[in-house]
Amino acid sequence: MEYVKLGNTGMDVSRLCLGCMSFGVPERGSHQWVLNEGESRPMIKKALDHGINFFDTANVYSDGTSEEIVGRVLKEYANRDEIVIATKVHGRMHKGPNGAGLSRKAIMSEIDHSLQRLGTDYVDLYQIHRWDYETPIEETMEALHDVVKAGKARYIGASSMYSWQFLKALHIAEKNGWTRFVSMQNHLNLLYREEEREMLPLCREEKIGVIPWSPLARGRLTREWEESTGRSKTDEFGKYLYAQTAEADRIVVERVAELAKKRGVPRAQIALAWVLQKEPVTSPIIGATKLSHLEDAIAALKVELSPEEVAFLEEPYIPHPVLGFK
Repeated sequence: MEYVKLGNTGMDVSRLCLGCMSFGVPERGSHQWVLNEGESRPMIKKALDHGINFFDTANVYSDGTSEEIVGRVLKEYANRDEIVIATKVHGRMHKGPNGAGLSRKAIMSEIDHSLQRLGTDYVDLYQIHRWDYETPIEETMEALHDVVKAGKARYIGASSMYSWQFLKALHIAEKNGWTRFVSMQNHLNLLYREEEREMLPLCREEKIGVIPWSPLARGRLTREWEESTGRSKTDEFGKYLYAQTAEADRIVVERVAELAKKRGVPRAQIALAWVLQKEPVTSPIIGATKLSHLEDAIAALKVELSPEEVAFLEEPYIPHPVLGFK
């Protein structure tokens, strides 16, 4: 496994990050397709065995049970000083007032709940899951700064938002001497490349680590166009992300299949190799519900695409609606 620094920090992260939305109690939350603890353990253990030290979850994943499972398994199998645990805050965790968002009250409450579920004294990366339009960004940034100064998080990061919002947050932190975001977890894959216009150049200029979510477009890049899975049938968010551009996306999926056949490798390896070569990507966040998913992701680290192959994959792309920020 190759290790790189996360953005402009000194922290080492594996070139792949294991996304833990796939782990949880199926009866909790909105994802009935997740793996329970017994099924999750081999996946997390396999990732550790292959040198993956970067694990991303969120308080909202399966109503907190993703954090609980990840915390228990990592405590059993991993050296806490070597692994990097990332979690997120923003989504609704309880009914009624102050149950969601990025207010000081919510952040201070949710970091403690996440630490309790994860069974650790600190998280390495604490991320805002989206932009909160109802809370001043100054309040959010100062609260995150205080979380870091209290020793509950080592670094802070952000997730999908407009570039102007991210730059505003960076500016406010710098202006007030508060802790700065070190990473951006955004939506990037061969079917959604709008981040190349502004966000990726901004991250490159500001030395921000980029850890894209959904690098395989929720599996669309890995299978026949007409093929569906148990997850895809119930994934309303996935339908929202890709439904408007299906005709153009199908051509890209066919290009991936064609190149994979020519190379003699699974499609997932081609699609992930494209994300890995995109500057300034640090660690794509890979989801896995089968050991083969994890094996394909690890194998993709050795797939080097030529400039001609990259151009072949990218050529059919058309501009997409800007989605995924809410």
